[in-house]
Amino acid sequence: MQDGQFADLVRDYSAPSLDQLMIEATRVCEGIAGRRLAPFTGVPETHRATGIDPDEYTEAANVPLDLQGTLGRSYSNALGGGDQVRHAWLNEFAPRYPEMWTYANLQVTLLRSYGGSQTVGSTSLIGAEPDSGHIWFTLGTFLPLGSLIRITYDGGYTTVPADLERACKLQAAVLVLGEIDPAGTQFGHDPGALSKQAETILCRYQPT
Repeated sequence: MQDGQFADLVRDYSAPSLDQLMIEATRVCEGIAGRRLAPFTGVPETHRATGIDPDEYTEAANVPLDLQGTLGRSYSNALGGGDQVRHAWLNEFAPRYPEMWTYANLQVTLLRSYGGSQTVGSTSLIGAEPDSGHIWFTLGTFLPLGSLIRITYDGGYTTVPADLERACKLQAAVLVLGEIDPAGTQFGHDPGALSKQAETILCRYQPT
């Protein structure tokens, strides 16, 4: 903001005020996009365990399995839970440029419909996948249908795509103009036009 075309708007902003402005602009951008974009920590989510892939039914005896998978499925059957859920999807994932998105500190707790709970370790999980938020529970994880899956995790764009940076600057300029030049005559910037440019970029990141 201080080096580009909007430097005139923020020349009187102190460093803490400018930081706060960019945080506010980021939150506005996330609101327009309908998802988190900047790096975040400790986001909590709950999911209900629903749906079974037909190829993963316990009756599918002809599905090829390695030894570990066979033992895992046998363990699940021994617990008497019937068909076990294998998949969950995080709400937050990269709508574009998944190579710039990272997850960390994934913690999963299962509250089973049969009673009891379990904290799932990394050896029982595959994922999460940046391009979809997909988590895959390994064979043998006791997760009956109707169970509650509680998840907390960190994530977001650790390398921010250039178009998102542009949208954030545009939105920050709109916020500044709303405070110091609501009429849009002093600095020669049109808040409506800037807002439209930002929304055009952010619509590419909206859920589909």
